[in-house]
Amino acid sequence: MSRIVFLLEEPSMARLLEGLIPRMFRGLRFLCVPHEGKHDLEKSIPRKLRAWKEPGARFVVVMDNDGKDCMTLRDHLCELCAQAGRPDALIRIPCQELEAWYIGDLAALAKAYDQPRLGKLSGKTKYLDPDAIGKPSAELERLIPEFQKTAAARRMGLLLSEEDNRSKKLSGLSGRGPTVSV
Repeated sequence: MSRIVFLLEEPSMARLLEGLIPRMFRGLRFLCVPHEGKHDLEKSIPRKLRAWKEPGARFVVVMDNDGKDCMTLRDHLCELCAQAGRPDALIRIPCQELEAWYIGDLAALAKAYDQPRLGKLSGKTKYLDPDAIGKPSAELERLIPEFQKTAAARRMGLLLSEEDNRSKKLSGLSGRGPTVSV
């Protein structure tokens, strides 16, 4: 059976996927390859895709949008994959940041941090569309002073729910909902 290889912008996305993927796709063989930011990932894509020798491996590249033009970023990443001989690589772009997924499931966030008050925020206008929050990580730091990206990713990977998530961007991960960017 082939394996899915996730090329990721940062370690926190790897921690999230390591908890989330086994719950969403039981038995799926996958590997998370985190990088140290956008530049490191962009530099690595052509090298890794050309050098990967595992037969049948499929690739998914995940990079935060961070306020950039989604289509331009997608086109750039698609071009890097095509240049490396892997035009079939799937591109996924959390808009704006991975942390919008956490705000999209405030019940899971409340449970992860044992702070029931967070779940009560779901009715507030600001949190109805988590993908519209410009800097979700800053919002989480405001709400949860002890918030740290990697620790939060570990916690949320075990609790995040695609079905209950208000982020339209998370639903694109499984292919059942709208796609982030293909």
